[in-house]
Amino acid sequence: MKALDLANRVIVFLSAIALIVASCVLTYSVVLRYFSPEPTDWQEEFSVFLLIGVSFGAAAWVQSQRGHIGIDALKTILPPRLERWRQLIVDLLSALFCAFFAWKSWTLLHEAWVGDYTSSSSWAPPLWIPYLTMAAGTTLLTLQILVQAFRKP
Repeated sequence: MKALDLANRVIVFLSAIALIVASCVLTYSVVLRYFSPEPTDWQEEFSVFLLIGVSFGAAAWVQSQRGHIGIDALKTILPPRLERWRQLIVDLLSALFCAFFAWKSWTLLHEAWVGDYTSSSSWAPPLWIPYLTMAAGTTLLTLQILVQAFRKP
């Protein structure tokens, strides 16, 4: 699916930028705390939101590269046909787990949006922001796993 590949590439590019921004914000926070008594109340939470987006956003691209942790011990000893079946079963179980996680993330996003939930910090950003990245990221991950599971070798 070219649309999924394009979405993965765009999201991983944005994730790389978000990672750089989070690094800069955290560095700024450390320098500010060292040289100034001024409190920093938004930097850490802002960086955590970015890192949640990076983690969940890039998951589908990592899966497209088969870059997630896997155990290859059976891969080397199984005959190719049996290995394809094993990989299909693993992909389907992974997709099932990720689909459940995506569904729960969408539910959490809905609750945060309707309830106008915010974090408990003094900055109090809306919680739908990280929940949206969780929901969208796990949905894309589920789609990526399903595409790979049924793609002909």
